[in-house]
Amino acid sequence: LAVLCSVIFVITIPSVFHGVTAQDSLFKPILNEIAQTNPGLVLLGENVDIDVDEPAVTIRWSIVACGEAYMLPGSAGIHGSTVCGLPNCALQIYVDGDPEAAGIYDPGLIPYNGSGERRKIQNLVQFDSDHVLDVHNDRLYPFDTYFLSSTLRALSQNKSVPFSKLATLDLTSAFVVETVDIESYETNANGTSTPSRDIDMNIRRPLEARIIALLLWASSWFLTHICIGNVILARRTRDTRPILKMLIVNGATVVGLPQLRNAFPDAPDMDDTIGFFPQMILAGLTVVILLLTIYARELDRLDRPPSFHYSSGESVFWSKRSRQHPNPPPEPLPPPTSTDIALYNKTRMAKHLKGEFVFPPV
Repeated sequence: LAVLCSVIFVITIPSVFHGVTAQDSLFKPILNEIAQTNPGLVLLGENVDIDVDEPAVTIRWSIVACGEAYMLPGSAGIHGSTVCGLPNCALQIYVDGDPEAAGIYDPGLIPYNGSGERRKIQNLVQFDSDHVLDVHNDRLYPFDTYFLSSTLRALSQNKSVPFSKLATLDLTSAFVVETVDIESYETNANGTSTPSRDIDMNIRRPLEARIIALLLWASSWFLTHICIGNVILARRTRDTRPILKMLIVNGATVVGLPQLRNAFPDAPDMDDTIGFFPQMILAGLTVVILLLTIYARELDRLDRPPSFHYSSGESVFWSKRSRQHPNPPPEPLPPPTSTDIALYNKTRMAKHLKGEFVFPPV
């Protein structure tokens, strides 16, 4: 029955992923809404790579146009939206005021097949932008949060082209990303304002990652408390064999704590002050104390004089016999004779004549 339950469990788990690829694209409703309310140029962050150790964020943008007036013929159908496709004009996209264009798009380079349908070549319609991440809250792991703001602008034939929307993925493998885009303007060298668009990204850990990290963190502290409990038990134990077993447990804990820390989902460096370092210090001290306790017990055993020990059978026999037949009470002394009484009185009288105290008085 146990084997059958195990097989059923293993077979059931892959079914969770069934139909995931058949779901509609996350960006489809966004593109449809833009095409209806504010058609124009759109940038979609289809991939967000967050590295808190670097710290940096890399966003892969896809260049999209919504609305018939902005679309390249034969390019409709991006992310399942029939009203959005590739732009029909050349573009140079600048990020965070960089004088060099981060992305260059040329519609004349987009190939098409025999039916006139445009091919979506990633290197021709996508570009990457790197951003520095604010990580002053990384010490609050797993409740750490990060913030990123960026501004982008586009030029087409030396003319500014406004963006209608900037959007990114809202869930990566280790983070939840919440984005807000707002319309903005930049002032160029001749004092004129050019349209741009800003995006604010709030990054945090998903709930599942926080729960896993807290469970692993609690398990590490439980193991540390067990090490402390072993020290308390060892202080009350005279035999060294149980202490050796406790020493093995505590030593394994010292070795296993770093592995538990490395199992934390996408955790930053080992610089936390309420987890790994206190646990390692306490567990290591318990190993040292147990070793010293074993040395003390062995020295105490060597200093004691040898004593006779019954075998196990004899000890049980004598212990049972002592319980069944307790020692008899001592026999009473014989009554004193007249000679004893006369000698006692003579001794008392001699002390009295010498002036010594005698009780009872003579």
